Amino acid sequence: MGNCCRSPAAVSSKDVNPSNFSGHSDSRKDWSDNKKTITVLTDVSNEKIEDKYLIDKELGRGEFGITYLCIERNTRELLACKSISKQKLLTAVDVEDVRREVAIMRHLPKSSSVVFLKEACEDDDSVHLVMELCEGGELYDRIVARGYYTERAAANVTRTIIEVVQLCHKHGVIHRDLKPENFLYVNNKEDSPLKAIDFGLSIFFKPGEKFSETVGSPYYMAPEVLNCNYGPEIDIWSAGVILYILLCGVPPFWAESEQGVADAILRGLIDFSREPWKNISLSAKSLVRQMLEPDPNLRLTAKQVLRHPWLQNTKKAPNSKRLEQLSRMNKFKRKTSRVIADLLSDEELDDISHMFTNIDADKDGIVSIEELKGGLRKFCSHLEESEVLMLIEAVSLF
Repeated sequence: MGNCCRSPAAVSSKDVNPSNFSGHSDSRKDWSDNKKTITVLTDVSNEKIEDKYLIDKELGRGEFGITYLCIERNTRELLACKSISKQKLLTAVDVEDVRREVAIMRHLPKSSSVVFLKEACEDDDSVHLVMELCEGGELYDRIVARGYYTERAAANVTRTIIEVVQLCHKHGVIHRDLKPENFLYVNNKEDSPLKAIDFGLSIFFKPGEKFSETVGSPYYMAPEVLNCNYGPEIDIWSAGVILYILLCGVPPFWAESEQGVADAILRGLIDFSREPWKNISLSAKSLVRQMLEPDPNLRLTAKQVLRHPWLQNTKKAPNSKRLEQLSRMNKFKRKTSRVIADLLSDEELDDISHMFTNIDADKDGIVSIEELKGGLRKFCSHLEESEVLMLIEAVSLF
């Protein structure tokens, strides 16, 4: 849905049902004054966003705000503007969450794996986060379109996600809401960079500090989140869930209800029996198990995940889907050859054999592209140059 407009509140109603999971509890008391008088960001000037940026089409919509395409008037740079309505900041916690999101995005160093916050500004109605524009869509949408990834492609995505986790943890931040919807591709190309875009639920932490708020999205919650006693290790669990989904197309812990999902997470049973797991390497399964380790003290760190043999070796691994395509193409060629042989007369086959012999200039039994070009020009002189090139291109596919 374009640059994400996820709720800056600690719990999103569409993600977590309060009847099943505990949230901020009694700390969420309504403000009694006029919401428009709230100053959310104390270190920015109060100015109209339109004075500096041309606000264009809507890119996405969330519970607390809308993301727009925007254009900086002076430079004409295309950016994304996430506008959070003050009228929807109902509690002191909501306001604090927005402040913390801005503080975290400012705090994290510039990285190729994290969307860049150009600036934050505020007017009477909204808080505006002006960010790098990512136009390639969500990781979630690509997973849905593909069904599941090859090991090489899954490794590339996982590496980016873990780099984000490592960056966050190194700088004292727990992301707390890693999921495919919170990663955007910069453009529509197959090899587009992938970036984390939403820090609305993220929080600062100190070594050894534990948290009890049950936040995030049910499918991706670590068991210790459900037990209300967790630290930064929860991000590795969530990344492990994403890796499982990348490799097989479905989440590892699933049920008809949120409580059922929670129960499945606490049981911690990982199913490697369904398709396509039988064709997935033991090394990939090993990494999934170690990332989805129920005991956070035994779970891999971001550094250990990046050093895992599967991530190290997958760069050299063949692309299995490409091999499958080539195998199917070879089968198609063989079947086509048999059909042609059945359809042609002996005389026509003799003519083709004679033409092949004449075209095969070096008599090695193989017609190269260059020999085919010369043969077509010599024996099919009536063909236009464009038709010769078209034939060459068609043959090169085989």
